Amino acid sequence: MSAATEAVDPIVVEILDVLRDRGWMLGAAESLTGGAFGSAIAAVSGASDAFAGSIVSYATEVKRSVLAVTAESVISEDAAIEMARGARRVLDCDIAVSMTGVAGPGLQEGQPAGTVVLGLSVGDVESATRLSLDGDRQAVRTATVAAALGLVRDALVAR
Repeated sequence: MSAATEAVDPIVVEILDVLRDRGWMLGAAESLTGGAFGSAIAAVSGASDAFAGSIVSYATEVKRSVLAVTAESVISEDAAIEMARGARRVLDCDIAVSMTGVAGPGLQEGQPAGTVVLGLSVGDVESATRLSLDGDRQAVRTATVAAALGLVRDALVAR
C-alpha cells in the first residue's frame, strides 16, 4: 500500500485530537511490531503535532542501550514498563506505549507465538498488560498495534 492510499484508523484520529487538545506528545517503543505502530500514527496528516516518534527496539541490545531496559526477560511486564519509561525519556513526551513479545512462528525466551506485553507510562502511572493473541505472524503484529492504540485511547480517556 502506498503512502497516498494508506488507510487511516479512526482511533488514531481520536487519539491525536485528544493529545492536541491537551498539548501532549505521544511516543512509542516498539519491538515485535517493527515500526507498525508509528506508521499507523504517521498515516494521519499533521500527526507530528502530537506524535514525537517511535523507537524500534527490535534487538535486545537496543532495548538495553537506548531504552535502559534492565529486566532479565525482554518479554515481561517489567521490560514493557521500562521500554515505555525509556521512550518517554528519550522522546521527551507526555505519554508512551511499548510493545514487546513474540510474533512467531517459534518460541522466544520460552514464550509461545502470540505472547505480547504492552507497557504504558503517563504521568506517575506505569502499567503493563499481557496478551495472548492468535494467528500468524502478521495477524499477531496487527492485533498488537490495535491493542496498543486501544490502550493509549483508554489511558487518555481515563485522565
